[in-house]
Amino acid sequence: MIKTDAYKHEYERLQALESYSILDTLQEEEYDNLTFLASQICGTPVALLGFVDETRHWFKSAVGINNLTQNPREYSFCTHAIQEPNTVFIIPDARLDNRFLNNPLVTGDMKVVFYAGVSLVNDEGFPLGTICVIDHKPNSLSPAQIKSLEALSQQTMKLLELRVNKIKLEGALHSLENKNIELEQFAYTAAHDLKSPLANISGLTDFLIENYNDNIDEEGIEIIQLIKSSSLKLREMIESLLLYSKSNKLSHENYTKVSISKLENELVDLFSFNYNCSIAIQSELQFVETNKTAFEQILINLVSNAIKYSDKEQTNIDIFISEEVDYYKITVSDNGAGIEKEHQEVIFEIFEVAIDKDRFGEKGHGIGLATVKKIIENMGGDITVNSEIGLGATFDFTLAKAKKK
Repeated sequence: MIKTDAYKHEYERLQALESYSILDTLQEEEYDNLTFLASQICGTPVALLGFVDETRHWFKSAVGINNLTQNPREYSFCTHAIQEPNTVFIIPDARLDNRFLNNPLVTGDMKVVFYAGVSLVNDEGFPLGTICVIDHKPNSLSPAQIKSLEALSQQTMKLLELRVNKIKLEGALHSLENKNIELEQFAYTAAHDLKSPLANISGLTDFLIENYNDNIDEEGIEIIQLIKSSSLKLREMIESLLLYSKSNKLSHENYTKVSISKLENELVDLFSFNYNCSIAIQSELQFVETNKTAFEQILINLVSNAIKYSDKEQTNIDIFISEEVDYYKITVSDNGAGIEKEHQEVIFEIFEVAIDKDRFGEKGHGIGLATVKKIIENMGGDITVNSEIGLGATFDFTLAKAKKK
């Protein structure tokens, strides 16, 4: 028996093999299909798909051998095959080849007589292992069989490349998820920590006006009022940021039965007292089974926006709720000013504002609809808007039903 030398670029080859994270993985049907085809096409009782590492030839898939997952590298025919990765390595009768005389794989239980192997070569030209066929008697392959074996080798490399890309994608997604978590935690912490000093500013402005009103001229009072107004506006924005950062948790709470009539009464009580508006819910359903907190937050935000951006003396808001097999469909329509076509694509992006000021002269912060979209998507739904200037806006969204256990 003649031992072969290590591959000429062995370190780089082993590094390339390691990058695929394939060694010692579990059996997979995709690879088993390739060895089965190799055995059938070449008419041999044994087919192997394996990789040559520093000390062994490890089998990812095998046909025709029992309870054997690897061989020592020094005995492996595939160690010889990878020396010339661009050719098909064929041994018609190993018993007559000086390189394999007294080789345990020839004289032992495997009884390797005929061998044909094609190297698994990556894009950098490094042979990682082989797909090979083995017979217990002298044999040969036709040109068509050799071409088929080469095609199976190429298919194996495509599977390996898909594996690498999947690992990279999963790593990137995991990294992105961690960064998103860190960013949301930062936003939550920063917003939460800012609430207290803003409350102090608002309180101090009230204190100044109440206790030092006679000592401050009219312009000074106006400046203090502006300070208070700005601090309240900033606090409102912080509250919205806090809700946005918590929207994932809102959507993952337990689903409960939400009474539609009770929901309508709550919305009317919340908005009708201070604003000249009409709110009505139409539905053939008595209940929807969903996340109550999240559902209420979605409707409150959409109703609030309809009121703030209305140009009518009375704002009319109609809500329609229906159900399909897997989801609820909700429509919220108003008779307001409407939304320009070019703005309808961006209003759900955070910090994007379609209108400079609302009916009360306040500028929006562009967080509300982004929060609505985030909650809806986390609940397995989506949201769209249709609107014409002067004819109001209609928001259509869906919410996935709770899965039956």
